[in-house]
Amino acid sequence: MADVQITFPDGAEKSFPVNVTPLEIAKSISSSLAKKAVSGKLNGQYVGMNDAMTTGGNFELITKDDEEGLQLLRHSVSHLLAQALNRLYPDQIHYGVGPFIANGFYYDTDKVEGNQISVDQFPEIEKMMKRIVKENLPIVSREISRDEALEMFKNDPYKIELINDLPADEHISIAVQGEHVELDRGGLVPSTGWINHFKLTSVAGAYWRGKSSNPMLQRIYGTAFWNADDLDAEMKRRAEAKERDHRKIGADQDLFFTSQEVGSGLAVWMPNGAAIRRTLERYIVDREVQDGYQHVYTPVLSNLNLYKQSGHWDHYRDDMFPPMDMGDGEFLELRPMNCPSHIMVYKHHQRSYRDLPFRVAELGMMHRYEKSGALTGLSRVREMTLNDGHTFVMLDQIEDEFKKILQLMVDVYKDFDITDYRFRLSYRDPKNTEKYFDDDEMWEKAQRMLKGAMDDMGLEYFEAEGEAAFYGPKLDVQIKTALGGEETLSTIQLDFLLPERFDVTYVGSDGELHRPVMIHRGIISTMERFTAYLTEMYKGAFPTWLAPHQVRIIPVNREAHGEFAQALTDRLVKQGIRADYDGRNEKLGYLIRNAQSLKIPYTLVIGDEEVSNDTVTIRRFGSRDTSVKSVDQFETDLLADIANHSRALDTLEKAVKGE
Repeated sequence: MADVQITFPDGAEKSFPVNVTPLEIAKSISSSLAKKAVSGKLNGQYVGMNDAMTTGGNFELITKDDEEGLQLLRHSVSHLLAQALNRLYPDQIHYGVGPFIANGFYYDTDKVEGNQISVDQFPEIEKMMKRIVKENLPIVSREISRDEALEMFKNDPYKIELINDLPADEHISIAVQGEHVELDRGGLVPSTGWINHFKLTSVAGAYWRGKSSNPMLQRIYGTAFWNADDLDAEMKRRAEAKERDHRKIGADQDLFFTSQEVGSGLAVWMPNGAAIRRTLERYIVDREVQDGYQHVYTPVLSNLNLYKQSGHWDHYRDDMFPPMDMGDGEFLELRPMNCPSHIMVYKHHQRSYRDLPFRVAELGMMHRYEKSGALTGLSRVREMTLNDGHTFVMLDQIEDEFKKILQLMVDVYKDFDITDYRFRLSYRDPKNTEKYFDDDEMWEKAQRMLKGAMDDMGLEYFEAEGEAAFYGPKLDVQIKTALGGEETLSTIQLDFLLPERFDVTYVGSDGELHRPVMIHRGIISTMERFTAYLTEMYKGAFPTWLAPHQVRIIPVNREAHGEFAQALTDRLVKQGIRADYDGRNEKLGYLIRNAQSLKIPYTLVIGDEEVSNDTVTIRRFGSRDTSVKSVDQFETDLLADIANHSRALDTLEKAVKGE
């Protein structure tokens, strides 16, 4: 039999005997490479380190040093999990799929009888997984016929469905480790002994194959690394993320809630959360008015034809709620976007070139038809209020208006102490004519103008194809979240399409009608998502100007000091300060600890000396020290703190950072 010819990534070629394994190839290069090689890859397809190769081609080795190697480890741990479950609960569980994901893996399971798998069972499951690791079972891939596969997995309806979805003449790939067999296309470590550092982390419900009409399975999540230090670091990061989760903080501080009784994805803002939101709304409206925007209110319902004309019905129908038939030929739609409404504001009067730029803004409520499984606290909801704005400009005004909007964004970020962000130019995918309006000239012109403005301003950015809105390219400001992810906070979008579709015009200096360019922009996203982001960024320790409770006033003795404390509370409230008096019949230490647990910026203790001297004893959140000031001085300093957006107060900043 002729040898197989192998071509390595560097172009080098070498012959090996038929049935050579990737492990033997790795050993022929170096023993150190063989020790860290996770899998082979022949002509783009995975080949297990113990699998025989009967043909040659382009070959590479995936090692522990490669990101792909870590993905293969996590994929392998999902198989290890399934094998452990089979040993613990034989013939009791049906299995879906178990892929690697960012930061870990999952496996979808369905217990036939009794309760599904819970986190309380994780120690027992992990113990069994470690036992299988010690057995060091080789992991070998092979192909079987469809009939063999159907017989092998006849007791698992989910595996049978996957097999039946494959072409009739296709052989089925399986992976075998000891008594356990998986449907698998390859990409696994050589043996269970390679798997040493893993952790099961959580469970959640997940519809089979992502369809709400299918059964709900139990998704078991976990993570894995090559060494213990990396696993420890990841678990610490996850613990920190859990502490910062806005849903947990929202419950602890009574900011908001969602419930099935109200409706999934419909947040109810409690007084504490409403105080934060109200502050955000007043802040951004005032900033925009100062920048020349005219704020409006437009209906949350509009005629469906408005969204057909804009193109939203064609491009975003799946994300919109069903139209409401009013019975007289009119159909009303819960609006998914505010831009058609703002176009109507512009068109209500004939505009002149002297009116441009024409800036209109609104805290506009919108609705999106999100699937239940995608809903998350405040960050993914069905009803949201967007800090939205649109500017209508002449062509020669685009760059100046672009810079003006961008400067507003930067100034706002400074007030919120947002520093970790980067700029993304989002272009269309020219091949995707279903998602994007098909007008090459319009797209090329808009993308060129946006890129030119960024280059002229000397700003660094990266480019992303396929991230544009359907009507035009955009600049997205990508922020790092407190949990390590990245999301879009602000956006500026150039739009030549909607002015054309709605026949938007202005009278030029020549007395003729001209077409303006529309700029869509959002500064702080939706009130829901921005509140979630800030809650996690500040870890619930909101700066004074945003905190739902800015001052907590506690008397040492209610009878002796309560009247003074109540009068001080009333005085601060009249100054617009969110102060409250805690007159509960509890020990002083408990009341102080409670104020600290709620992360209230200022706790004031009122005793004999304070009443006699008209002073307050101040304890800042995050500090064990106290200070004494006159009531007048405290009020002056507190108002300055609020007016300055708390930027001068480093004690709170250090507390938030855990220093």
